[in-house]
Amino acid sequence: MEIGFQKILDEYRQLTEQMSSGGAFDIAKLGKRQAELSPVAEMISDYGNKIKELDENKKLLEDGDPEMKSMALDEARRLETEILNLKSKIEEALLPKDPNDDKNAIVEIRAGAGGDEATLFVAEMFRAYGKFAEENKLKPYIISSSRSEAGGFKEVIFEIHGKGKLAGPYGTFKYESGVHRVQRVPETEKSGRVHTSTITVAVLPELEEKDYAIDPKDLKIEATTSSGHGGQSVNTTYSAIRILHIPTGITAQCQDERSQAQNREKALAVIRSRVAAHYAEIENKKIRSMTKSQIGTGDRSEKIRTYNFPQDRVTDHRINENFNQINLIMEGKFEDIVSALQKADIEAKKEALKK
Repeated sequence: MEIGFQKILDEYRQLTEQMSSGGAFDIAKLGKRQAELSPVAEMISDYGNKIKELDENKKLLEDGDPEMKSMALDEARRLETEILNLKSKIEEALLPKDPNDDKNAIVEIRAGAGGDEATLFVAEMFRAYGKFAEENKLKPYIISSSRSEAGGFKEVIFEIHGKGKLAGPYGTFKYESGVHRVQRVPETEKSGRVHTSTITVAVLPELEEKDYAIDPKDLKIEATTSSGHGGQSVNTTYSAIRILHIPTGITAQCQDERSQAQNREKALAVIRSRVAAHYAEIENKKIRSMTKSQIGTGDRSEKIRTYNFPQDRVTDHRINENFNQINLIMEGKFEDIVSALQKADIEAKKEALKK
């Protein structure tokens, strides 16, 4: 058995012994670690048993009886397949987990090139992400938005909360960060010519103050009146909040909650996540220049996906894979795309560990 696998088994057995010994140990800490290792330790034990079974089976191949040899060969092939699958699952379970995967997510969608058509696509993607979130037991909540005259959004920012079926909110949506390109014939296009528009998506983990603290001296907080379509005031109380992070010039605002305190809390969550992401992106660029160990999850300038409506095709450029039935995808059916990206990310990380 691999040395790394044996070390996991040894650690799990040691934890079990310490838990039952009644010694002066931190039982809560030991119990948490034991619970983390339990599923993978069970898989490793099964892996070891199957290797032994395969070794015993190979001895039967030395038997002179042709029928016995044939049966042993079939069994050996089955065991080899199961051993390879188990090994892959164990390696996946041992990969370092992204500590932000279970955190709530802040998703920002903005219109890029393409004028009104881009703002309409922002609205469609916002709707599609909302449906995808709800189908995966997640809940979207708007933080702020800016409507366009065409009925779309110049920008929409929302939170995603919940546990999730595929992963936590950030773990589910993090692969959406980047430039999304749409190719289709706009409804206003009389000649039937295909137009190309772009939107940008940024997905940030929602960080608590204990996760990332910002010095209050670095923040300028202003209360303003909320505004609606075209900038007109929709109330006369100063309930909307705008925050500026002075060192970076990064801003955040929230006007969708009823009270100033609620808007302040939401805006602080956004500014915290944006500032953390700003500094993390600087570090990530240094790392990316040295290694390609994961599927992109943060660079907003990276063109990640094309939605080609005339050809009924969505192409994710990071994995060079096409997905059909674009109308279903725009109804929130992103599971196949996200699963393919998660799988590619796992394989990339496995390869990086081998180097």
